Amino acid sequence: MRNNLLELRQAKGLTQVELGGDLNVSRQTIAAIETGRYLPSLPLAFKIARYFGHTIEEIFYDNSQ
Repeated sequence: MRNNLLELRQAKGLTQVELGGDLNVSRQTIAAIETGRYLPSLPLAFKIARYFGHTIEEIFYDNSQ
């Protein structure tokens, strides 16, 4: 599973700390999601999608195809 969270965060000019604070998760969680080491829970994925005004599928996608 891949994602474009890093690009979305940078486009808004946010640090990992700021985004984590807005989403009520740690900076480490944001870093782990951005690097693909951690897949967010479904509630967190929805929260991220709403935050950026995108669908989950626009942020998280399957790269195996």
